[in-house]
Amino acid sequence: MNLKTTSQALGDWAEQQALILLQQQGFQLVQRNYHSRYGELDLVVQQGEELLLVEVKARALTRYAHANEVVSLSKQRKLIKTALCFLNEYPEFQQFYCRFDVICFDFYQQFAKTVQYDFSSFTYDQQWIENAFTFDSEFINL
Repeated sequence: MNLKTTSQALGDWAEQQALILLQQQGFQLVQRNYHSRYGELDLVVQQGEELLLVEVKARALTRYAHANEVVSLSKQRKLIKTALCFLNEYPEFQQFYCRFDVICFDFYQQFAKTVQYDFSSFTYDQQWIENAFTFDSEFINL
């Protein structure tokens, strides 16, 4: 039996909530958890000719750092390189307008590491940061 840690379960919950939010705004899922040698894109969604590459962050006990503060420059570079791999693998999206968004969930309590929770029953702040960062030639060193 493969039990997830609370951290993994929280990440899965946050990705599902982010996907619901995106779908409510008219976006359609293209791919979930796309992996490259550089990293992972949590969600890739599209609406018309717009492609969103979405990083989802969830944090408990945010007095240390808010979820949106953990998408460092290093993480951004990995996401950009992973997005380039995605576009190379799926050339049908190369002409789309691509946007990097970050969707964050900040909880204000600590969770035990091995207990399974219904995260929806806790108070949290949600933030959707559109155009959180962009493709920038100074970052791209493939």
